[in-house]
Amino acid sequence: MNLNLRNAILSNVSGNNANELEATIVDAIQSGEEKMLPGLGVLFELIWKNADEAEKQEMIQSLEQGVQQATQQ
Repeated sequence: MNLNLRNAILSNVSGNNANELEATIVDAIQSGEEKMLPGLGVLFELIWKNADEAEKQEMIQSLEQGVQQATQQ
């Protein structure tokens, strides 16, 4: 079976409004299930591709801070 995971994830959220997309993200994070990570990765890829350079730098700084905090716990 040849499954394109990226396309399957995008198909699952196509047509979702902002509130539904937020609920998907929050649910994936709160569940803590490893199987949700690819979906979050695909959504992050969309965010990254649609961000300008200033937004990308802000995301990188947030990620850096988050990684530092997560590794200090």
